Amino acid sequence: MLSALSLGNNAYCLKVFSCINESLTISVDVLFGILINIIRMKQASRRNSSMEESLLFGEMDIDNQYRSNPGVLARFWNVMTFRSINLVMEHGSKKQLDFDDLLQLPTDMDPIFCHDTLLNCWEDQRRHDCSHPSLFWTICYAYGWPYMCLGLLKVLNDCLGFAGPLLLNMLIKYLQKGSGNFDGYLLAISLGFTSILKSFLDTQYTFWLSKLKLKLRSGLMTIIFKKCLHVSLAERSKFSEGEIQTFMSVDADRTVNMSNSFHDMWSLPLQIGIALYLLYTQVQFAFVAGITITILLIPVNKWIAELIASATKNMMEQKDERVRRTGELLTYIRTLKMYGWELLFTSWLMKTRSLEVKFLSTRKYLDAWCVFFWATTPTLFSFFTFGLYVMMGNQLDAATVFTCLALFNNLISPLNSFPWVINGLIDAVISTRRLSKFLSCSEHESHNGQKDNSSSSSSNFTDENMDIIMKDVCSSWSSSDSEVKELILNHVNLDIPNGSLVAVIGEVGSGKSSLLNTILGEMNLTKGFIQSSGSVSYVPQIPWILSGTIRDNVIFGKDYDPRRYSDVLEACALDTDVSLMVGGDMAYIGEKGLNLSGGQRARLALARAVYHGSDLVMLDDALSAVDAQVASWILSKAILSPTMNHKTRVLCTHNIQAIFAADIVVIMEKGQVKWVGSPSECSSSSYASFVKPEELNSSYSETQVESEDTFMEVQERVATESECIDIIDTTDNIIRAEERKEGRVETTVYMNYAAFSGWYITVITCLSALLMQASRNGNDLWLSYWVDTTAFEKHPTSFYLVVLSIFCLANSFLTLVRAFSFAYGGLRAAIQVHNNLLKKLVDAPVAFFDQTPSGRILNRLSSDLYTIDDSLPFILNILLANFVGLLGIALILSFVQVMFLLLILPFWYIYSKVQFYYRSTSRELRRLDSVSRSPIYASFSEILDGSSTIRAFKCEEFFLARFIEHVKMYQKTSYSEIIASLWLSLRLQFLAAFVVSYIAVMAVIGSHGYLPINLGTPGLVGLALSYAAPVVSLLGSFLTSFTETEKELVSVERVLQYMNIPQEEHQGRIILDAIWPSQGQIEFRNVTLKYMPSLPPALRDLSLTIAGGTQVGIVGRTGAGKSSIINALFRLNPICGGSIIVDGVNVADVSLRDLRSRFAVVPQIPFLFKGSLRENLDPFNLNDDSKIWKALEKCHIDDEVREAGGLNMQMKESGTSFSVGQRQLICLARAFLKSTMVLCLDECTANVDTHTASKLKDAIASECRGLTVITIAHRISTILHMDNVLILDQGILVEQGNPQILVQDESSRFSSFAKASSM
Repeated sequence: MLSALSLGNNAYCLKVFSCINESLTISVDVLFGILINIIRMKQASRRNSSMEESLLFGEMDIDNQYRSNPGVLARFWNVMTFRSINLVMEHGSKKQLDFDDLLQLPTDMDPIFCHDTLLNCWEDQRRHDCSHPSLFWTICYAYGWPYMCLGLLKVLNDCLGFAGPLLLNMLIKYLQKGSGNFDGYLLAISLGFTSILKSFLDTQYTFWLSKLKLKLRSGLMTIIFKKCLHVSLAERSKFSEGEIQTFMSVDADRTVNMSNSFHDMWSLPLQIGIALYLLYTQVQFAFVAGITITILLIPVNKWIAELIASATKNMMEQKDERVRRTGELLTYIRTLKMYGWELLFTSWLMKTRSLEVKFLSTRKYLDAWCVFFWATTPTLFSFFTFGLYVMMGNQLDAATVFTCLALFNNLISPLNSFPWVINGLIDAVISTRRLSKFLSCSEHESHNGQKDNSSSSSSNFTDENMDIIMKDVCSSWSSSDSEVKELILNHVNLDIPNGSLVAVIGEVGSGKSSLLNTILGEMNLTKGFIQSSGSVSYVPQIPWILSGTIRDNVIFGKDYDPRRYSDVLEACALDTDVSLMVGGDMAYIGEKGLNLSGGQRARLALARAVYHGSDLVMLDDALSAVDAQVASWILSKAILSPTMNHKTRVLCTHNIQAIFAADIVVIMEKGQVKWVGSPSECSSSSYASFVKPEELNSSYSETQVESEDTFMEVQERVATESECIDIIDTTDNIIRAEERKEGRVETTVYMNYAAFSGWYITVITCLSALLMQASRNGNDLWLSYWVDTTAFEKHPTSFYLVVLSIFCLANSFLTLVRAFSFAYGGLRAAIQVHNNLLKKLVDAPVAFFDQTPSGRILNRLSSDLYTIDDSLPFILNILLANFVGLLGIALILSFVQVMFLLLILPFWYIYSKVQFYYRSTSRELRRLDSVSRSPIYASFSEILDGSSTIRAFKCEEFFLARFIEHVKMYQKTSYSEIIASLWLSLRLQFLAAFVVSYIAVMAVIGSHGYLPINLGTPGLVGLALSYAAPVVSLLGSFLTSFTETEKELVSVERVLQYMNIPQEEHQGRIILDAIWPSQGQIEFRNVTLKYMPSLPPALRDLSLTIAGGTQVGIVGRTGAGKSSIINALFRLNPICGGSIIVDGVNVADVSLRDLRSRFAVVPQIPFLFKGSLRENLDPFNLNDDSKIWKALEKCHIDDEVREAGGLNMQMKESGTSFSVGQRQLICLARAFLKSTMVLCLDECTANVDTHTASKLKDAIASECRGLTVITIAHRISTILHMDNVLILDQGILVEQGNPQILVQDESSRFSSFAKASSM
């Protein structure tokens, strides 16, 4: 008997030692393999280093190499334990981190390297599959091999995960036998050692996978950005702007997250297979009952995953549309406030948001079912498995039960992860297809290049002297793969000789801008041939201003030449402006030039074109935004200057002086070139109406213009001084630096989120989670009681099963309550946050938007809101589950293992210190992450507007380099964040491994009777050990989810910053009559207006009276304060002193929206939005079609509207279906439809030809008779017929009177303006 027992023990020992031996062998092999790979990487980096370093290493002798080995081992240990982050962690615990404190990127993670890698693979893919290149296969070619190698590490890691349950089984059997040898200690220590080894493998796999994901993200972002730089406007038209922005913000991230899902697709079945086999060894075929329940849920999970995919696709479409509408709202917020339409646009945006939320709620409730199945499956699995096992006539023991429970945990997670994995893969597939479609777009083809004379026998001397040759050119705004619905340019033939000044003229919508865009390659060339030679400069009709300094905008990536730079500023009348700016030419210009006047933006864009000194200069209506005197100066000093005389200049214009200064005049009509000749021939041709004789004063010849140079210089000095006062000095901190909180996420952020979710739902969720965990622990305690009492046969088996079933039902019900209450709370919070944020933004004053880039605001409403919609509820749910899980483990361990209480205090002390040390750095890194992300989206949004200008100047590489710098900062932050997270994870898992070993050793000691207290029955000891094992993952998961929650809550924190922005005062002290204003009398009484408290006033103690029913013109140099009068009248900016009285009512006492709705305005920059033309003209649907057509007829735009498709035609974004001039006419028609006594026109004829301007002048004179009309004008002819004219200078009224009388007075200022414009 004794010998048999001894043989059994020896066999058992051999089995244990063989298991330990295999574990050690595997671990040594793994560590050796990792060491070899690190040495290979180091050697590869040395081979790539400089020749000098190679020689130095070559001279090292064997002794030196031997002595260097400890350095290699030290570096290996640093990589394994992530010690490189220690310095960052130390700084983070003491101070606010800055970008300089972050880790340096490895060479292979540099965004340039990542961009080149992915782009080369994409180009290869396009060459092999020209019709349908796949981004998925591109990613496989770029990163497939290292990704597959990581798969081997994952196999090892997954297999090692099963060592824990096996060792647990051996240990419980050992404890049941009560053997006195030391095998138990070996098993107990092996449990801890296995946990430590798995920790190393787990963190290394995550580290290398995260590095790969960062490389992929960087590569995707840069190639999307590069594609936007190279895709023409016509080709890009098949994507909305919101959709393109979503490519960068959402689709790139989803494609990157595919890296996790692909390994899980094969890893999860592997884990399931091993777990099932091990279960079979424990309970034979009884596990089939549990697995049947789980397998039956797989088709359900698949069906749910398909529904989630459909909901996600629909949600993303609505999200694209919402982001587009949000961008539109933010871009035109000033104009919308003037119209009083901000609430209307908000309601349209809210409709889109409600559809997005509808699909989001479908997804969230489906997710709740997934959570329910995931959380209840372990309990159901154990119930059915053990129930069947007992019914088969077997007896439960502690080793079988708790080994199975450990295996259930290993099995359930892979089974229930499948829907999430499939969901992630479906998201990734949808995103990769969307990105593939965008990246496959045809790229911009420049018609610019040197002509090859040898290639064509027809080339002759005439062609050699031509800079632009167009032969039978037809072009449209449709993309290359879509049907051409309308030709914009129709069979155009045009030759432009070298060094000539060409004036392109024609009515509004005749195709002038389209001609330039076709030459630049921005339109789709459907027929014909275009050839241009030399470098190109381009000034678009709406100047594109870069966020940055004045100098950045002028040199635009070119080398800085101080002499040339100074000459250009003077020639473009910018020198005095710059000298008066705070910071000079290094003054910061806000997004889209928001802190510059319209004239300054035009002159800055012109200065850029002149500075570049290109062979071909294209100017699209560059003189319309400046007054006549400045236009004359620019024409003589810049466009006609000696340095520009030998350049070919194509100028689309309505300026008479420019037309008569041109060498060639090109007249366009309905997309065709109707006439080409000299200006003098034009005057005597059938097209003489384009150059009105009455606007031409022959006494002002070119000579006289030159003689007025001195006068112009004096006037320019006065003008620029006043100009700077208008808005420009707000460069002094006009753009506020993005705020970044310090320290931990405040409790108020948690409280606010709970309030958004609803306090009652928060309480229900927390309570159901606690009760759910209690039922789960009760279930396990009951199993422990069962195995301990089954030998005594206290109760029948049915009794145990009934109680177990009660626990199962309770657990299932409570899990369902928790899952759906969490989904409901998350949705409620998402709705509340968006609605509150949008309301706060819409009610914010214009000054807020002037000081905050729209990209920064859009970041809150896209990325941050996406986090609050989706990521934050998900991670909060995990946090809550981990918290109640840990609480349950702590209580159970304290109950069944008294010795655990000795460990709680020191363990909690170490744990709290480690997590506090980490969290302080983690928060800072997350905030840096958010701050570094904003410039990426801001610059991306910016280049979407200015891509045609960038392409014309051939500055794509310069802007790509700037963007790569932004991505590099983002990459550095993310890299540091990942390593910090893994640093923590590894150390926590070490702690958890110690806890497992401690409890196991205590159990062994207790079984030997070395302790004065009893440590429980085998069932309770088994329960304690099975609960101690998950501590490894659960502790790390808890802190990870906690820190991730804090990180995600930074999005809530950032949104809350905008919940406290200043608000406009919308409440009025008086209620207006329905007919107010009935007379339209406007009186300014000592009005002073400042744009910022520290700046000089834009209006200085201004007093004036505009009689009701009169038409008044306001004249002054660019920035003299003309627009400030309208700003003050509409209360866009609050006045500092004085009052404005309209029909006896102080406008300060009137509700803001009510006030703005009583006035009509036509803004300087025309505003049209995506939607039907009818919606654009009459969004409130107050007028019938006949009245709308009548308004369009008055504005001479009715024929063009009929040709375009009538009132129901769908407008493109920003109204690009029409030219800028046509857009202004549509805006004027919109103003005519509004029944009001006060009409404000801000440069409404600046972009229309003189013929149309004359018709509009007559229309305004006749249709607005009896109305008060305030017109800001640079074209003097449009205000000569008016009742009164006001001349402003430096915000002061310097002259007023009847324009017909003032024009005759040679000494009047108005006369000098009139003379300058009579050209």
